[in-house]
Amino acid sequence: MPTFFDSTADAAEASQALRGLTHASRGFDQPAEMYGVIGDLSSGMRSLRQALDQIADVHERKAAHAFNDAGSHEAGVRDALATAEELRQAASLVDRAYDRLAEGFIAAGRIAWHPEPAVEEAAPSRWVSVVFLQGEEADRPLRILGELGHVDAVDFLAQWDYGDETTQAALENGYVYDEPGEGTNDRVALSGDYALVVNPHVGYVSLLRRYTEPEAETHAAEQIEPEPVQGGPELLVSYSSPGAPERADLPAPKRDGSWFEPAKITAVKQARGLVR
Repeated sequence: MPTFFDSTADAAEASQALRGLTHASRGFDQPAEMYGVIGDLSSGMRSLRQALDQIADVHERKAAHAFNDAGSHEAGVRDALATAEELRQAASLVDRAYDRLAEGFIAAGRIAWHPEPAVEEAAPSRWVSVVFLQGEEADRPLRILGELGHVDAVDFLAQWDYGDETTQAALENGYVYDEPGEGTNDRVALSGDYALVVNPHVGYVSLLRRYTEPEAETHAAEQIEPEPVQGGPELLVSYSSPGAPERADLPAPKRDGSWFEPAKITAVKQARGLVR
């Protein structure tokens, strides 16, 4: 049975490993590498749940030895039992997190990563007018623009944007443009889907919003996926891909009454060659 010092060293080693993973996961160059990492995290989550339960058990079994710093046994027992309860609550939350991680692991197993990204056709968009202010009405947004910048000016003018109602009004009245700032001496600043147009010579400011026609969005979404390919030692074809190899029957995992791994995750791991 491991000693207290062995357990402490193991916990410190696990913490160090997680810190290393946090650092390494910032720069995954090959997306396929992430699948194995998710599997390792799933296994680690399962062990974490078991460890929390076991530590909670110790706090309950050893409560007779618990005292607080002032020597009160009653207070020590109360804190020991409270610790055990909180640890069990944490274990329950880990259970829920593990379920979500398991579903993510299964979904990741269906991904066929391609060496080249899909070529997406950008949906053509136009610009609808949200608000147009001139003269004294333009003084406040122009002052905000000068003092705070175009992002704050856009935020101020966006209060006139009523979504579909604004879009419909612009379409009905013809306030739709191919590009923002088509006038002479217009200055344009972009912020997200908004375009701020300022003309200091005429003294007006306007806000436009990018608008994509529904038909164009539908057309752009209809992309033909290229066939999966195999590159290098990693298999880039998932078992759900066309022409993928047949999956062999997988033996049911052994269940010994402990906190075990669901059969469907084991099946995915075996299919990917991560376990035998």
